[in-house]
Amino acid sequence: MSNHKLEDLRKRRQKIMMGGGEKRIQKQHEKGKLTARERINLLFDEGTFVELDAFVKHRCTNFGMEKVDAPGEGVVTGYGMVDGRLVYAFAQDFTVIGGSLGEMHAAKICKVLDNALKVGAPVVGLNDSGGARIQEAVDALSGYGKIFYRNTIASGVIPQISAIMGPCAGGAVYSPAITDFVYMVDKTSQMFITGPQVIKSVTGEDVTAEALGGAMTHNSVSGVAHFVAANDEDCIAQIRRLLSFLPSNNMEAPPKYECTDDINKIIPELDEIIPENPNKPYDMKEVIALIVDNGDYYEYLKFYAQNIITCFARINGQTVGIIANQPKVLAGCLDINASDKAARFIRTCDAFNIPLLNIVDVPGFLPGTTQEYGGIIRHGAKMLYAYSEATVPKVTLIVRKAYGGSYIGMCNKELGADIVLAWPSAEIAVMGPQGAANIIFRKDIKEADDPVAMRQKKIEEYTAEFATPYKAAERGMVDDVIEPNSTRPRLVDAFNMLASKRETRPAKKHGNIPL
Repeated sequence: MSNHKLEDLRKRRQKIMMGGGEKRIQKQHEKGKLTARERINLLFDEGTFVELDAFVKHRCTNFGMEKVDAPGEGVVTGYGMVDGRLVYAFAQDFTVIGGSLGEMHAAKICKVLDNALKVGAPVVGLNDSGGARIQEAVDALSGYGKIFYRNTIASGVIPQISAIMGPCAGGAVYSPAITDFVYMVDKTSQMFITGPQVIKSVTGEDVTAEALGGAMTHNSVSGVAHFVAANDEDCIAQIRRLLSFLPSNNMEAPPKYECTDDINKIIPELDEIIPENPNKPYDMKEVIALIVDNGDYYEYLKFYAQNIITCFARINGQTVGIIANQPKVLAGCLDINASDKAARFIRTCDAFNIPLLNIVDVPGFLPGTTQEYGGIIRHGAKMLYAYSEATVPKVTLIVRKAYGGSYIGMCNKELGADIVLAWPSAEIAVMGPQGAANIIFRKDIKEADDPVAMRQKKIEEYTAEFATPYKAAERGMVDDVIEPNSTRPRLVDAFNMLASKRETRPAKKHGNIPL
């Protein structure tokens, strides 16, 4: 082959590698953002990324677009290794006509999704785009539709991770919303259907882009995003960490790591962690840190519905998904947002063969007209549905309160828990002792010479008789009442025993979750 042709290839590739050119790259850096290629290089193990479709060009001739040069068509696509495992990715290039999406830009993303589905590999989408390419009109909209369809078909088959690393507006927001995990970078990324200017003209509301659709808005208020990152580098590092907890596809188990923590560890601190006063809060995150490998866990939706904790961790080197009530927030009650958060996490874990650990300290569903009018019945039913549908190993640990419907909602035996363990401090009942005594012994209290003393006596009687784990244990609804200090070895044993669990459901097109 002639040197001329090789030189031509190298020049063409070099031009593509430079994206929108030095000035636009510099502008990207001035905004505190990395370029698409810099992000790709951080994501993949060094030297493993293989680019696809680098020479693809748009076919648009509208509004002078035929004269517009768009190296790489504004998106870098390909595959490589992350910690030695195959991953596909695309990174929109804001330096090339604002990373706008047109027909061929979408075609490149669709090829990545198609190929990843064929080989069973996760997909990471790094979004940084001005939205649909207006010059391409309906072709751009068609491109979005093709991506949404593929996101949906791949859902539950391969993990799909979206990182919002710049603007993401209009129809572009729906691809990330369909995927399994959504990251946002603080202060440099926004997501919204309609921007501040449109909202101002239509509703009169005056709001900034950051307040409307910034990272903390979607991580703490809307729940659209699941993770927040300080900057691009932190975002990529977090994505690599998340991938370490996930299998490559729904036919595989999550990767197992060597456990460097003592699996037989007795933890005396757990014996003292539950306060004597049943109404006194404590931090459930301390319980989680004590029982998982090396105290290491990765929270999902950390800033949203903080009355329930959802996180990935490892027990004996094996990934588990943890759902735990948080007594520090709303006394650990289940509400609309907590139910949605938990149900989605449960279904995600079940889709990817991740066992579930449920840590229960729940006094009930949050009362009030706001919750009832907002559909707490429908939202709470999502948790019941998700747990019942899940076929992965399910271990439930009741540490304190487990009252009424919320006890069932946190996965009791009848909802499909394979193993239910309880601490002696567990209170499993229809309701709390005070409320129960007021109803059951109303007449005795009313007729007593000293109603206050009688009420207290009946509360104590009810507590001793019913607000314990032993009635449930007598009925086989609790498999064992254990000393808190032995929790870690008992959980290791439970998950080891359940490793070969196989459970099927009736054949059907799909269930009808109460959305």
